[in-house]
Amino acid sequence: MGILQDLLKDIPIPKMAKVQVAFDDTKIHDVQHVLTEKLNQENIKRRITPGMEIAIAVGSRGLDQIVEMTATTVQFLKGLGANPFIVPSMGSHGGATAEGQQEVLRHLGITEESVQCEIRSSMEVVEIGQLSNGLPVFVDKHASKADGIIVVNRIKPHTAFRGPVESGLMKMISIGLGKQKGAEACHQLGFKYMAENVPAMAKVIMQELPVLFGIASIENSFDKVAVIEVLPSEQIEDKETNLQIIAKQLLPKLYFDELDVLVIDEIGKNISGDGMDPNVTGRYPTPYAHGGPAVNKMVVLDLTPQTEGNANGVGTADFTTQRLVDKANLEFMYANGLTSTVVAPTKIPTTLPNDRQAIQAAIKTSNILDFTQVKMVRIKNTLELSEIEVSEALLNHIHSHPHMQQSSELYSISFNKEGNFLRVEDRNETII
Repeated sequence: MGILQDLLKDIPIPKMAKVQVAFDDTKIHDVQHVLTEKLNQENIKRRITPGMEIAIAVGSRGLDQIVEMTATTVQFLKGLGANPFIVPSMGSHGGATAEGQQEVLRHLGITEESVQCEIRSSMEVVEIGQLSNGLPVFVDKHASKADGIIVVNRIKPHTAFRGPVESGLMKMISIGLGKQKGAEACHQLGFKYMAENVPAMAKVIMQELPVLFGIASIENSFDKVAVIEVLPSEQIEDKETNLQIIAKQLLPKLYFDELDVLVIDEIGKNISGDGMDPNVTGRYPTPYAHGGPAVNKMVVLDLTPQTEGNANGVGTADFTTQRLVDKANLEFMYANGLTSTVVAPTKIPTTLPNDRQAIQAAIKTSNILDFTQVKMVRIKNTLELSEIEVSEALLNHIHSHPHMQQSSELYSISFNKEGNFLRVEDRNETII
Protein backbone atom coordinates (compact mmCIF):
# COMPACT_ATOMS: atom_id res chain seq x y z
CA MET A 1 0.00 0.00 0.00
CA GLY A 2 1.36 3.44 -0.94
CA ILE A 3 1.88 6.29 1.48
CA LEU A 4 -1.22 8.18 0.30
CA GLN A 5 -3.44 5.12 0.47
CA ASP A 6 -2.15 4.41 3.97
CA LEU A 7 -2.88 7.96 5.12
CA LEU A 8 -6.39 7.95 3.67
CA LYS A 9 -7.59 4.34 4.02
CA ASP A 10 -9.41 4.90 7.31
CA ILE A 11 -11.02 8.24 6.45
CA PRO A 12 -14.79 7.60 6.27
CA ILE A 13 -16.90 9.03 3.47
CA PRO A 14 -20.31 10.04 4.85
CA LYS A 15 -23.66 8.77 3.71
CA MET A 16 -25.37 11.25 1.43
CA ALA A 17 -28.94 12.23 0.58
CA LYS A 18 -30.35 13.98 -2.46
CA VAL A 19 -31.86 17.41 -1.85
CA GLN A 20 -34.12 19.46 -4.11
CA VAL A 21 -33.39 23.19 -4.04
CA ALA A 22 -36.11 25.67 -4.98
CA PHE A 23 -35.22 28.67 -7.13
CA ASP A 24 -37.26 31.14 -9.15
CA ASP A 25 -37.94 29.29 -12.41
CA THR A 26 -39.52 32.18 -14.33
CA LYS A 27 -38.42 31.93 -17.96
CA ILE A 28 -39.24 33.08 -21.47
CA HIS A 29 -40.83 30.15 -23.29
CA ASP A 30 -40.25 31.42 -26.82
CA VAL A 31 -36.99 33.35 -26.82
CA GLN A 32 -36.84 33.66 -30.59
CA HIS A 33 -40.30 35.23 -30.74
CA VAL A 34 -39.57 37.71 -27.93
CA LEU A 35 -36.20 38.62 -29.42
CA THR A 36 -37.72 39.12 -32.86
CA GLU A 37 -40.31 41.51 -31.40
CA LYS A 38 -37.65 43.53 -29.60
CA LEU A 39 -35.42 43.66 -32.68
CA ASN A 40 -38.33 45.00 -34.70
CA GLN A 41 -38.72 48.07 -32.51
CA GLU A 42 -38.42 51.17 -34.64
CA ASN A 43 -35.43 52.59 -32.74
CA ILE A 44 -33.55 49.38 -33.53
CA LYS A 45 -34.69 48.78 -37.12
CA ARG A 46 -33.81 52.28 -38.24
CA ARG A 47 -30.14 51.64 -37.43
CA ILE A 48 -29.92 49.05 -40.23
CA THR A 49 -29.77 49.96 -43.91
CA PRO A 50 -29.46 47.63 -46.92
CA GLY A 51 -25.92 46.60 -47.80
CA MET A 52 -24.42 47.22 -44.35
CA GLU A 53 -21.67 44.80 -43.29
CA ILE A 54 -22.49 44.04 -39.66
CA ALA A 55 -20.28 42.16 -37.19
CA ILE A 56 -22.12 40.13 -34.55
CA ALA A 57 -19.91 39.59 -31.51
CA VAL A 58 -20.47 36.17 -29.92
CA GLY A 59 -18.52 34.93 -26.89
CA SER A 60 -17.34 31.68 -25.35
CA ARG A 61 -19.90 31.21 -22.59
CA GLY A 62 -22.53 28.49 -22.71
CA LEU A 63 -25.47 30.89 -22.83
CA ASP A 64 -28.93 29.38 -22.93
CA GLN A 65 -30.23 29.47 -26.53
CA ILE A 66 -27.15 31.22 -27.84
CA VAL A 67 -27.54 29.48 -31.21
CA GLU A 68 -31.18 30.52 -31.47
CA MET A 69 -30.46 34.11 -30.42
CA THR A 70 -27.61 34.39 -32.89
CA ALA A 71 -29.59 32.83 -35.75
CA THR A 72 -32.57 35.10 -35.03
CA THR A 73 -30.31 38.16 -35.13
CA VAL A 74 -28.80 37.01 -38.42
CA GLN A 75 -32.25 36.47 -39.93
CA PHE A 76 -33.40 39.89 -38.74
CA LEU A 77 -30.40 41.62 -40.31
CA LYS A 78 -30.70 39.74 -43.60
CA GLY A 79 -34.38 40.63 -43.71
CA LEU A 80 -33.38 44.30 -43.72
CA GLY A 81 -30.85 43.75 -46.51
CA ALA A 82 -27.73 43.75 -44.34
CA ASN A 83 -24.78 41.36 -44.65
CA PRO A 84 -24.02 40.00 -41.17
CA PHE A 85 -20.99 37.98 -40.10
CA ILE A 86 -19.95 36.45 -36.77
CA VAL A 87 -16.84 37.60 -34.91
CA PRO A 88 -15.67 35.34 -32.06
CA SER A 89 -15.41 37.76 -29.13
CA MET A 90 -13.79 35.99 -26.24
CA GLY A 91 -10.53 37.71 -25.34
CA SER A 92 -7.82 35.05 -25.05
CA HIS A 93 -10.10 32.02 -24.88
CA GLY A 94 -9.66 29.16 -27.31
CA GLY A 95 -5.93 29.20 -26.71
CA ALA A 96 -5.75 32.75 -28.10
CA THR A 97 -5.80 31.42 -31.68
CA ALA A 98 -8.23 32.07 -34.52
CA GLU A 99 -8.79 28.35 -35.02
CA GLY A 100 -9.26 27.77 -31.30
CA GLN A 101 -11.88 30.48 -31.00
CA GLN A 102 -13.83 29.14 -33.96
CA GLU A 103 -13.67 25.71 -32.32
CA VAL A 104 -15.09 27.17 -29.10
CA LEU A 105 -18.05 28.50 -31.09
CA ARG A 106 -18.51 25.12 -32.72
CA HIS A 107 -18.71 23.47 -29.31
CA LEU A 108 -21.46 25.92 -28.42
CA GLY A 109 -23.33 24.87 -31.57
CA ILE A 110 -22.50 28.01 -33.54
CA THR A 111 -21.30 27.15 -37.03
CA GLU A 112 -21.81 28.85 -40.36
CA GLU A 113 -24.45 26.21 -41.12
CA SER A 114 -26.36 26.48 -37.83
CA VAL A 115 -26.72 30.27 -37.93
CA GLN A 116 -26.59 30.70 -41.71
CA CYS A 117 -23.82 33.26 -41.47
CA GLU A 118 -20.12 33.59 -42.21
CA ILE A 119 -17.69 33.39 -39.28
CA ARG A 120 -14.60 35.58 -39.53
CA SER A 121 -12.15 34.46 -36.88
CA SER A 122 -8.87 36.28 -36.40
CA MET A 123 -6.67 37.43 -33.56
CA GLU A 124 -5.65 40.57 -35.46
CA VAL A 125 -6.67 43.80 -33.76
CA VAL A 126 -6.39 47.52 -34.32
CA GLU A 127 -5.74 50.12 -31.64
CA ILE A 128 -8.46 52.74 -31.72
CA GLY A 129 -7.59 54.87 -28.70
CA GLN A 130 -6.25 55.09 -25.17
CA LEU A 131 -7.69 55.63 -21.71
CA SER A 132 -6.54 58.58 -19.65
CA ASN A 133 -4.39 56.18 -17.62
CA GLY A 134 -2.50 55.18 -20.77
CA LEU A 135 -4.08 51.79 -21.40
CA PRO A 136 -4.55 51.09 -25.12
CA VAL A 137 -7.95 50.11 -26.48
CA PHE A 138 -8.04 47.33 -29.09
CA VAL A 139 -10.78 45.95 -31.34
CA ASP A 140 -10.97 42.91 -33.59
CA LYS A 141 -9.77 43.90 -37.07
CA HIS A 142 -12.81 42.48 -38.88
CA ALA A 143 -15.23 44.24 -36.52
CA SER A 144 -13.32 47.53 -36.84
CA LYS A 145 -13.97 47.55 -40.59
CA ALA A 146 -17.68 46.75 -40.32
CA ASP A 147 -20.45 49.26 -40.94
CA GLY A 148 -22.03 48.19 -37.67
CA ILE A 149 -21.34 46.05 -34.60
CA ILE A 150 -23.83 44.11 -32.48
CA VAL A 151 -22.87 42.35 -29.23
CA VAL A 152 -24.69 39.37 -27.73
CA ASN A 153 -24.04 38.39 -24.12
CA ARG A 154 -25.51 37.32 -20.82
CA ILE A 155 -25.59 39.73 -17.87
CA LYS A 156 -24.31 38.26 -14.61
CA PRO A 157 -22.07 39.13 -11.66
CA HIS A 158 -18.35 38.89 -12.37
CA THR A 159 -16.21 36.37 -10.57
CA ALA A 160 -13.30 38.64 -9.65
CA PHE A 161 -14.50 42.22 -9.13
CA ARG A 162 -17.51 44.31 -8.15
CA GLY A 163 -18.82 47.41 -9.91
CA PRO A 164 -21.91 49.04 -11.48
CA VAL A 165 -21.37 46.83 -14.55
CA GLU A 166 -19.53 43.54 -14.35
CA SER A 167 -19.99 40.66 -16.80
CA GLY A 168 -22.21 41.64 -19.69
CA LEU A 169 -22.38 43.82 -22.77
CA MET A 170 -19.71 46.36 -21.82
CA LYS A 171 -17.28 43.60 -20.88
CA MET A 172 -18.01 41.91 -24.21
CA ILE A 173 -17.24 45.16 -26.01
CA SER A 174 -14.05 45.98 -24.12
CA ILE A 175 -12.55 42.53 -23.53
CA GLY A 176 -14.35 40.15 -25.90
CA LEU A 177 -14.00 42.29 -29.01
CA GLY A 178 -10.49 43.29 -27.91
CA LYS A 179 -9.30 39.69 -28.39
CA GLN A 180 -6.14 38.65 -26.56
CA LYS A 181 -4.48 42.08 -26.75
CA GLY A 182 -7.59 43.90 -25.59
CA ALA A 183 -8.14 41.49 -22.73
CA GLU A 184 -4.50 41.79 -21.75
CA ALA A 185 -4.69 45.60 -21.76
CA CYS A 186 -7.87 45.66 -19.69
CA HIS A 187 -6.30 43.34 -17.12
CA GLN A 188 -2.92 45.12 -17.13
CA LEU A 189 -3.51 47.10 -13.93
CA GLY A 190 -5.28 44.23 -12.20
CA PHE A 191 -8.81 43.54 -11.04
CA LYS A 192 -8.62 46.34 -8.49
CA TYR A 193 -9.33 48.73 -11.37
CA MET A 194 -11.52 46.55 -13.60
CA ALA A 195 -14.73 48.23 -12.45
CA GLU A 196 -13.32 51.45 -13.96
CA ASN A 197 -11.47 50.10 -16.99
CA VAL A 198 -14.15 47.80 -18.42
CA PRO A 199 -16.78 50.52 -18.97
CA ALA A 200 -14.13 53.10 -19.88
CA MET A 201 -12.77 50.96 -22.70
CA ALA A 202 -16.27 50.06 -23.86
CA LYS A 203 -17.18 53.74 -24.05
CA VAL A 204 -14.11 54.52 -26.17
CA ILE A 205 -15.09 51.74 -28.57
CA MET A 206 -18.69 52.91 -28.75
CA GLN A 207 -17.51 56.47 -29.46
CA GLU A 208 -15.07 55.46 -32.17
CA LEU A 209 -16.93 52.61 -33.88
CA PRO A 210 -20.55 52.07 -34.98
CA VAL A 211 -21.78 49.83 -32.17
CA LEU A 212 -25.48 49.64 -33.08
CA PHE A 213 -27.00 47.80 -30.14
CA GLY A 214 -26.51 44.98 -27.67
CA ILE A 215 -28.62 41.89 -27.03
CA ALA A 216 -28.60 41.13 -23.32
CA SER A 217 -30.02 38.04 -21.67
CA ILE A 218 -30.42 37.20 -18.01
CA GLU A 219 -30.76 33.57 -17.00
CA ASN A 220 -32.70 32.18 -14.07
CA SER A 221 -31.23 29.73 -11.57
CA PHE A 222 -31.90 26.88 -14.00
CA ASP A 223 -29.83 28.54 -16.75
CA LYS A 224 -32.88 29.43 -18.81
CA VAL A 225 -33.44 32.85 -20.32
CA ALA A 226 -35.66 34.85 -17.96
CA VAL A 227 -35.08 38.32 -19.41
CA ILE A 228 -33.98 39.46 -22.84
CA GLU A 229 -33.43 43.05 -23.89
CA VAL A 230 -32.20 44.80 -27.02
CA LEU A 231 -30.37 47.94 -25.94
CA PRO A 232 -29.39 50.79 -28.28
CA SER A 233 -25.72 51.66 -27.78
CA GLU A 234 -26.50 54.95 -26.06
CA GLN A 235 -28.55 53.08 -23.42
CA ILE A 236 -26.18 50.18 -22.76
CA GLU A 237 -24.36 51.57 -19.73
CA ASP A 238 -27.42 52.76 -17.80
CA LYS A 239 -29.64 49.81 -18.63
CA GLU A 240 -26.93 47.22 -17.97
CA THR A 241 -26.53 48.54 -14.42
CA ASN A 242 -30.20 47.80 -13.73
CA LEU A 243 -30.06 44.42 -15.47
CA GLN A 244 -27.10 43.40 -13.31
CA ILE A 245 -29.18 43.98 -10.18
CA ILE A 246 -31.81 41.59 -11.54
CA ALA A 247 -29.12 39.06 -12.52
CA LYS A 248 -27.75 39.01 -8.97
CA GLN A 249 -31.21 38.36 -7.58
CA LEU A 250 -31.68 35.38 -9.91
CA LEU A 251 -28.23 33.90 -9.31
CA PRO A 252 -28.35 30.28 -8.07
CA LYS A 253 -26.72 29.73 -4.73
CA LEU A 254 -25.81 27.21 -2.07
CA TYR A 255 -27.93 27.92 0.99
CA PHE A 256 -25.14 27.26 3.49
CA ASP A 257 -23.02 29.71 5.45
CA GLU A 258 -20.22 27.21 6.12
CA LEU A 259 -19.19 23.85 4.67
CA ASP A 260 -16.38 21.49 5.62
CA VAL A 261 -16.13 20.00 2.11
CA LEU A 262 -17.57 20.99 -1.27
CA VAL A 263 -17.25 18.42 -4.07
CA ILE A 264 -17.71 19.65 -7.65
CA ASP A 265 -17.99 17.00 -10.36
CA GLU A 266 -16.94 19.21 -13.29
CA ILE A 267 -15.65 22.64 -14.20
CA GLY A 268 -15.19 24.35 -17.57
CA LYS A 269 -15.08 27.62 -19.48
CA ASN A 270 -18.61 26.90 -20.75
CA ILE A 271 -19.78 27.05 -17.13
CA SER A 272 -17.83 30.08 -15.93
CA GLY A 273 -14.77 32.07 -16.87
CA ASP A 274 -13.26 30.59 -13.72
CA GLY A 275 -14.40 27.07 -14.52
CA MET A 276 -16.80 27.23 -11.59
CA ASP A 277 -18.64 30.34 -10.48
CA PRO A 278 -17.02 31.84 -7.35
CA ASN A 279 -20.34 33.55 -6.62
CA VAL A 280 -21.60 30.02 -5.87
CA THR A 281 -18.53 28.45 -4.27
CA GLY A 282 -17.40 31.47 -2.25
CA ARG A 283 -13.85 30.94 -3.55
CA TYR A 284 -12.66 33.99 -5.51
CA PRO A 285 -9.46 34.39 -7.53
CA THR A 286 -8.96 37.96 -6.30
CA PRO A 287 -9.73 39.92 -3.10
CA TYR A 288 -12.01 42.31 -5.01
CA ALA A 289 -15.17 40.15 -4.98
CA HIS A 290 -17.07 38.46 -2.19
CA GLY A 291 -20.14 36.39 -1.34
CA GLY A 292 -21.12 32.74 -1.01
CA PRO A 293 -20.39 30.11 1.64
CA ALA A 294 -17.18 29.71 3.64
CA VAL A 295 -15.78 26.40 2.35
CA ASN A 296 -12.93 24.77 4.25
CA LYS A 297 -11.86 22.30 1.56
CA MET A 298 -12.98 22.12 -2.07
CA VAL A 299 -12.56 19.21 -4.48
CA VAL A 300 -12.86 19.37 -8.29
CA LEU A 301 -13.08 16.02 -10.06
CA ASP A 302 -13.25 16.54 -13.85
CA LEU A 303 -13.50 18.89 -16.84
CA THR A 304 -16.42 19.41 -19.19
CA PRO A 305 -15.84 18.28 -22.79
CA GLN A 306 -16.71 21.79 -24.01
CA THR A 307 -13.81 23.41 -22.17
CA GLU A 308 -11.29 21.79 -24.56
CA GLY A 309 -8.87 21.05 -21.73
CA ASN A 310 -8.92 24.58 -20.32
CA ALA A 311 -8.91 23.92 -16.58
CA ASN A 312 -8.69 27.58 -15.59
CA GLY A 313 -10.13 27.90 -12.08
CA VAL A 314 -8.96 24.54 -10.78
CA GLY A 315 -6.32 26.38 -8.77
CA THR A 316 -8.94 27.76 -6.41
CA ALA A 317 -9.73 24.19 -5.32
CA ASP A 318 -7.70 22.33 -2.72
CA PHE A 319 -7.80 18.87 -4.31
CA THR A 320 -8.31 17.38 -7.74
CA THR A 321 -7.91 14.08 -9.59
CA GLN A 322 -5.25 12.71 -11.90
CA ARG A 323 -8.03 12.34 -14.48
CA LEU A 324 -8.57 16.09 -14.60
CA VAL A 325 -4.85 16.86 -14.69
CA ASP A 326 -4.36 14.44 -17.58
CA LYS A 327 -7.08 16.26 -19.56
CA ALA A 328 -5.76 19.75 -18.82
CA ASN A 329 -4.35 21.77 -21.70
CA LEU A 330 -1.71 23.84 -19.95
CA GLU A 331 -1.24 26.23 -22.87
CA PHE A 332 -4.93 27.13 -22.82
CA MET A 333 -4.88 27.49 -19.02
CA TYR A 334 -1.74 29.57 -18.92
CA ALA A 335 -2.96 31.82 -21.74
CA ASN A 336 -5.85 32.75 -19.44
CA GLY A 337 -3.59 33.49 -16.50
CA LEU A 338 -1.03 35.44 -18.49
CA THR A 339 -3.78 37.53 -20.09
CA SER A 340 -5.82 38.18 -16.94
CA THR A 341 -2.69 38.57 -14.74
CA VAL A 342 -4.45 36.34 -12.18
CA VAL A 343 -2.47 33.12 -12.02
CA ALA A 344 -3.79 31.44 -8.85
CA PRO A 345 -6.64 29.77 -10.81
CA THR A 346 -4.15 28.13 -13.21
CA LYS A 347 -2.18 26.33 -10.49
CA ILE A 348 -2.62 22.57 -10.08
CA PRO A 349 -4.01 21.63 -6.64
CA THR A 350 -2.97 18.58 -4.64
CA THR A 351 -3.72 15.74 -7.07
CA LEU A 352 -5.04 12.35 -6.00
CA PRO A 353 -5.40 9.19 -8.14
CA ASN A 354 -9.21 9.03 -8.07
CA ASP A 355 -12.47 10.54 -6.82
CA ARG A 356 -12.56 8.56 -3.59
CA GLN A 357 -9.10 9.55 -2.44
CA ALA A 358 -9.59 13.18 -3.43
CA ILE A 359 -12.71 13.32 -1.26
CA GLN A 360 -11.03 11.46 1.59
CA ALA A 361 -8.14 13.93 1.45
CA ALA A 362 -10.55 16.85 1.72
CA ILE A 363 -12.32 15.29 4.68
CA LYS A 364 -9.02 14.45 6.41
CA THR A 365 -7.83 18.06 6.16
CA SER A 366 -11.13 19.76 6.99
CA ASN A 367 -10.09 20.47 10.60
CA ILE A 368 -12.90 18.64 12.38
CA LEU A 369 -12.59 16.16 15.26
CA ASP A 370 -15.19 13.62 14.12
CA PHE A 371 -14.90 12.84 10.41
CA THR A 372 -18.29 11.08 10.46
CA GLN A 373 -19.88 14.47 11.14
CA VAL A 374 -18.37 16.20 8.10
CA LYS A 375 -20.63 18.82 6.53
CA MET A 376 -20.21 17.93 2.86
CA VAL A 377 -22.08 18.96 -0.28
CA ARG A 378 -21.64 17.51 -3.76
CA ILE A 379 -22.80 19.34 -6.90
CA LYS A 380 -22.49 18.53 -10.60
CA ASN A 381 -21.30 22.05 -11.49
CA THR A 382 -22.08 25.60 -10.45
CA LEU A 383 -24.78 25.98 -13.10
CA GLU A 384 -26.87 23.00 -11.98
CA LEU A 385 -27.89 23.46 -8.36
CA SER A 386 -31.54 22.44 -8.26
CA GLU A 387 -30.52 18.97 -7.08
CA ILE A 388 -27.54 18.51 -4.79
CA GLU A 389 -26.24 15.84 -2.44
CA VAL A 390 -25.58 16.54 1.22
CA SER A 391 -24.07 14.56 4.07
CA GLU A 392 -26.02 13.34 7.07
CA ALA A 393 -24.63 16.11 9.28
CA LEU A 394 -26.45 18.73 7.17
CA LEU A 395 -29.93 17.20 7.24
CA ASN A 396 -31.16 19.22 10.22
CA HIS A 397 -30.25 22.40 8.31
CA ILE A 398 -32.04 21.07 5.22
CA HIS A 399 -35.22 20.26 7.15
CA SER A 400 -35.40 23.77 8.62
CA HIS A 401 -34.68 25.64 5.38
CA PRO A 402 -37.62 26.96 3.31
CA HIS A 403 -35.88 26.46 -0.05
CA MET A 404 -34.52 22.93 0.41
CA GLN A 405 -36.18 19.54 0.74
CA GLN A 406 -34.68 16.10 1.23
CA SER A 407 -35.70 13.89 -1.71
CA SER A 408 -34.02 10.55 -0.92
CA GLU A 409 -33.01 8.36 1.96
CA LEU A 410 -29.40 8.34 3.06
CA TYR A 411 -27.15 6.10 0.94
CA SER A 412 -23.50 5.17 0.70
CA ILE A 413 -21.54 6.54 -2.24
CA SER A 414 -20.57 3.81 -4.71
CA PHE A 415 -17.23 3.74 -6.48
CA ASN A 416 -16.06 1.64 -9.40
CA LYS A 417 -12.92 -0.50 -9.36
CA GLU A 418 -10.79 2.56 -10.23
CA GLY A 419 -12.09 4.39 -7.18
CA ASN A 420 -14.22 6.85 -9.17
CA PHE A 421 -17.91 7.61 -8.77
CA LEU A 422 -20.05 4.83 -10.20
CA ARG A 423 -21.58 6.09 -13.43
CA VAL A 424 -24.19 4.56 -15.74
CA GLU A 425 -21.53 2.98 -17.94
CA ASP A 426 -19.90 1.38 -14.87
CA ARG A 427 -22.95 -0.54 -13.63
CA ASN A 428 -21.56 -3.96 -14.55
CA GLU A 429 -18.26 -3.30 -12.81
CA THR A 430 -17.34 -4.34 -9.31
CA ILE A 431 -18.36 -1.80 -6.70
CA ILE A 432 -15.79 -1.15 -4.00
